[in-house]
Amino acid sequence: MSQTITTGLVSLDENLGDDKAAVIRALAARVTEQGRANDAEALFADAWTREQKDETGLPGGIAIPHAKSAAVIEASLAFARLKPGIEFGADDGPADLVFLIAAPADAAEAHLAVLSKLARSLMQDEFTSGLRAATTNEDVVQIVRVAIGEADAEAAPATAAHVDGETASVADSSLMVDSRPARIIAVTACATGIAHTFMAADALTAAGKQGGVDLVVEPQGSSGYQPLPQDQIDAADAVIFATDVDVRGLARFAGKPVIRAGVKRGIEHPKEMIAEAVAAANNPNAARVSGTADAESETASAESLSWGLRIQRILLTGVSYMIPFVAGGGLLIALGFLLGGYQVTDNAANVIVQNSLWDLPTENITSDYGGLGQYLGSVMFMIGATSMGFLVSALAGYIAFAIADRPGLAPGFVAGAVAVLMNAGFIGGIVGGLLAGVTAWWIATWSVPRWLRGLMPVAIIPLLASIVASGLMILFLGRPISTLMEWVTLWLNNLAGTSGIIAVGVVLGLMMCFDLGGPINKVAYAFAVAGLAEASAQNTTPYLIMGAVMAAGMVPPLAMALASTVLARPLFPQVERENGKAAWLLGAAFISEGAIPFAAADPLRVIPASMVGGAVTGALSMAFGVQSLAPHGGLFVWFAINPFWGFIVAIIAGTVVSAFAVVALKKWAVRRPVNETEPALTVAAV
Repeated sequence: MSQTITTGLVSLDENLGDDKAAVIRALAARVTEQGRANDAEALFADAWTREQKDETGLPGGIAIPHAKSAAVIEASLAFARLKPGIEFGADDGPADLVFLIAAPADAAEAHLAVLSKLARSLMQDEFTSGLRAATTNEDVVQIVRVAIGEADAEAAPATAAHVDGETASVADSSLMVDSRPARIIAVTACATGIAHTFMAADALTAAGKQGGVDLVVEPQGSSGYQPLPQDQIDAADAVIFATDVDVRGLARFAGKPVIRAGVKRGIEHPKEMIAEAVAAANNPNAARVSGTADAESETASAESLSWGLRIQRILLTGVSYMIPFVAGGGLLIALGFLLGGYQVTDNAANVIVQNSLWDLPTENITSDYGGLGQYLGSVMFMIGATSMGFLVSALAGYIAFAIADRPGLAPGFVAGAVAVLMNAGFIGGIVGGLLAGVTAWWIATWSVPRWLRGLMPVAIIPLLASIVASGLMILFLGRPISTLMEWVTLWLNNLAGTSGIIAVGVVLGLMMCFDLGGPINKVAYAFAVAGLAEASAQNTTPYLIMGAVMAAGMVPPLAMALASTVLARPLFPQVERENGKAAWLLGAAFISEGAIPFAAADPLRVIPASMVGGAVTGALSMAFGVQSLAPHGGLFVWFAINPFWGFIVAIIAGTVVSAFAVVALKKWAVRRPVNETEPALTVAAV
């Protein structure tokens, strides 16, 4: 691995500007000047976006602005010692030691581990004292390289000494549980998983030693994490979650008293968090991690998320868990049509019941493959139809799961099944899942006797939440939602065969290309796959919608691949040209996310270009009457798409339009110069 920091990335006692934006921009420029990034403004924008979410100033005059960025070619540390210091948001005043941690968007685990070591070293007084005492850039480089394991300690200046940890103290009487030192488990995690994650881990560990507490930390960083042994978790008196993102493996901590806060509190106030955790362990009514984990426990620091973002993440959780049911089921249905003919739907169940491989059907054969084809086609179709039948229930169940963890699953699935019973469709599933999840979460907040707690997640909560959510669906909500779905279906059917269906294709194409796998994209996709369950030889509109959605979703990665590897290679940095090679295959397989690296680096030019091409493809797909019987697979499910030539023509047209559009925008739509005191919002990552 090459050096993470070099003398060219060090700035000692220079004036880099009057505020933190200027300092971050100067360090980003230094990284770019050293050939370790290809776009200083893009790197600055990514770091500034992270800074605006949560300031990176830390106690002790330290600041660690950081980002993963598509503009970064090689993981790098840029360092500045400032005189005077600049405010970075720490409670104790300005920062005079500033590290810009720049990681590639697809950083390897080895690089992330190196950057994490730096974060841990910043918690050691000897390390920061060495940086303040260093007289040359070479001294700084050597001190840092020793700290991150890139150089031997013997070669470091005397000021680069390290501490091995503090001697454990006798436990404070206030930190006792059952007359013994408290046993605490902590989990730390930040959005990037590079710096704050490990600094919080070390701060909590040090505070635990000082207080004589038996505290073990599980840092969940970008380079992976080592789960703590379950017996150690089971023996713990309480749990601390100092996290800004979801806690991975949350169910492992079920039943434990819990203290939750953002990761910065773990760095700045570790002693207070430990004291609160011990108090929770001694309080029988303290909040607990349980099977009824609420939105806060699921997000670890939900206070930092708006309600809009919480709902978005809840809905995306439901869709992501639903897709395997849909993808597998849809492909099986498509195979059923291939083997058994399109009339396989008429009698598939009877063919399976009345026949077998050694007693093939001889009458009403509609398959080109004879009786064997009709039988196997019926088998494939029925398995696929059964899988598709879980669509709404799975959507509702996992929406409830995202809100209330495992106890939300049963009431969510039941509410989804009731939505199907009421003909409320996938909209009913969303509403039912939200009702079930919120109800399960609310019941979990009840204060109940200790003897009843064990029954809550497995019996009481599923029972009551199912009654409330499904009861509301049957008594009040199901019929209005069903009527709404009937209106939508009638409108779409009226559009079929008219010029209006082309407008639907345009809208769906725009939605599929707007956020490349995000909420808008998923809404369009969920709408299309939900319609497949109602499709038939007489109602082909859902097949048309699925065809337009799949074709349009393939355009962004294919267009970026065409532009970056064929049409205009010099306009794209090397990392994007490499991404472009992979995007060919991702696009062909209908994986819209293949264009995300391009959109993250340059959203205001990539996304509009993608949307234009997606709209063209959606319109042409509808105009050609392209039908897709499969919900996923792209070119690899050619047998389920008719006419396939129309599908190909629509995709090629949209890809070419998007590719030329993004090339034109990159050539002539030049970024607006950025004011020195304002961040460059034009290149912020999506």
